[in-house]
Amino acid sequence: MSDPVSDETLAATRQLAADAERVIVKAGTNSLTDDESNLDDAKLDKLVDDIEALLSRGKEVLLVSSGAVGAGIGRVGHDTGTVEESQALSTVGQSHLMRRYTESFERYDRKVAQILITEHDLDNPERFTNFRNTVETLLSWGIVPIINENDAIATEELRIGDNDMISASIAIGVDVDLLVTLTDVGGVYTGNPKEDPTAERIEVVGRNYGEVEDVVTASSTGGFGGIQTKVRGARDVSEHGIPAVIAGSAEPRVLARIADAESVGTIFVPINGGLDD
Repeated sequence: MSDPVSDETLAATRQLAADAERVIVKAGTNSLTDDESNLDDAKLDKLVDDIEALLSRGKEVLLVSSGAVGAGIGRVGHDTGTVEESQALSTVGQSHLMRRYTESFERYDRKVAQILITEHDLDNPERFTNFRNTVETLLSWGIVPIINENDAIATEELRIGDNDMISASIAIGVDVDLLVTLTDVGGVYTGNPKEDPTAERIEVVGRNYGEVEDVVTASSTGGFGGIQTKVRGARDVSEHGIPAVIAGSAEPRVLARIADAESVGTIFVPINGGLDD
């Protein structure tokens, strides 16, 4: 793979990510549930611990959280078969998910708020303005907005990656300084790391985006296919001058290490931020 950026650009991008004052963190279903689709308390608490590491530094954090359908499956004991069943399971799982987030953030005396949205809310200027105003108010109150797609009323089938694109759209629309997408693998790789032991982590994406996209498309099979939307979402925000990181949710102190400008996961260089070289 070709050399993506200079060492100076990589260091500057990491520092830009570290200096971010407003961060949006997206957590996927596999980062929150166990192998039986039950909501995993240890995983959720770790996520909250990681977010608290940013909040304690005075940063603002928005959380885009998947996991409602998965939590619903574990709660009800009924797997998804139809779109209607997935939507119903999401309603069961969403309430359980928010209860656990509320309990976990209360360990730090933090308050949270739930916002359920659809792509229509993001595409409609008036509705998005209302959404943005609500987010700004919550952040000014020191409350963590927890955002998820409103699966119960979505007009299209639930798809892998919806929240990846939603988090990118929000990052662009509410002036976020950094997008961090947490997943069950350690970043973007040259192959599927779950199946290919020789797959190597791609440290940075810049001018090599086309090559990275080709590699990800070729290696995306089954559940790993979700990495495609994560890469696309990261690319979207980088085109608006916002750095993005795709990293493993299980990594120790994953968000704190990003805030310390360390090498974590795969970082995307802002294209229109004066750093691309």
